[in-house]
Amino acid sequence: MRIVLKLAVAGTVVALAGCSTLSSLNPFSSKKAPSNPPAALVEFKPTLAATAAWTVGVGSAGAHVFSPAAARNSLFAAAADGTLTRIEAASGRALWRINAGMPLTAGVGSDGNLVVVAGEKGRILAFDENGKEVWKAQASSEVLSAPAVGLGLVVVRSVDNSIAGFDAATGKRRWVLQRSLPTLTLRSAPGIVIADGNAYAALPGGRLLAVTLNNGGPRWEVAVGEARGATELERMADTSGAPLLLGRDVCAVAYQGRAACFDGIGGTARWARNLSSEVGLGGDERFVFAADEAGSLHALTRESGASVWRNKQLANRRLSAPLSFGRAVVVADYQGYVHFLSREDGTMLARVATDGSPVMGTPVVAGSHAVFQTRDGTLVAFGVN
Repeated sequence: MRIVLKLAVAGTVVALAGCSTLSSLNPFSSKKAPSNPPAALVEFKPTLAATAAWTVGVGSAGAHVFSPAAARNSLFAAAADGTLTRIEAASGRALWRINAGMPLTAGVGSDGNLVVVAGEKGRILAFDENGKEVWKAQASSEVLSAPAVGLGLVVVRSVDNSIAGFDAATGKRRWVLQRSLPTLTLRSAPGIVIADGNAYAALPGGRLLAVTLNNGGPRWEVAVGEARGATELERMADTSGAPLLLGRDVCAVAYQGRAACFDGIGGTARWARNLSSEVGLGGDERFVFAADEAGSLHALTRESGASVWRNKQLANRRLSAPLSFGRAVVVADYQGYVHFLSREDGTMLARVATDGSPVMGTPVVAGSHAVFQTRDGTLVAFGVN
């Protein structure tokens, strides 16, 4: 399990890390073979020529989640040791590489002009397109989600569930919006996206929030995951990954919750279906793709959420967020294999290995490439023929 459980009891926060079941939290429990072992990879004849166009070492993610940002024909990638790299998307050539001057906990957010990462103890660090520091700011607490950059603002969510907007030019805080925290949450990195004058933020407790950029006021807030069950653990339903923008719709998925799409203007539900996921959604003009916590990959219709196909061949392989890429939907697993499946029927088309470590963050499309960043610090761009 790539998430960390966090339980607040009597004012004390206890971090529970690296677990696959709650019994593994007990240091005195006996070690048993996993009850749901990862599915073995089955050989098949590739019908899609998928190859690594280039690879670049960008530094290890350590215990954090880093996703590349694609903007203005470039990719920006960060590492836990403070390394920040700009890469030419077409060739993989490193245009510059700097050190932010402190360990990093999240990144990268960029609009091509400004590159923003989160440093230790909630520091927000902004650089220009040439890697020169522009400003620093302070969030209310640690930041695990990549900042969102756009429309003159940098929007950040910290682990105390505070959402703040900073002026992109100066770093001055323009507004802050505080939301309550559930008793038990996933220590994960739910994302923020900016569009149409709003910031759409995935939140603990299975919520999706639309914030007006000009003043930080909440436009609407909806439930993606409905709390169910008798215990706090059973009721945990945190929103996973970054919201997915599809035209005027905003879609999201929750752990122990649902996959759902909403009208971006008013928050009216388009559709929802039960589906538990630890990672975000992928999608295109026809489909929404979801990797559930059991390792099944789903294709749902964008209009109604009806099931189109479901592939179970990657069961328990701890899949990344899926990415729609040409005629394929692409997903990576805990061993760093990148799988290309038909977006029409879910059949396996191709498989390519990376460096053997998991893909924790969200992959992106940059030009003609699908780009994945591994935990051990390899940025890989894939092309297909």
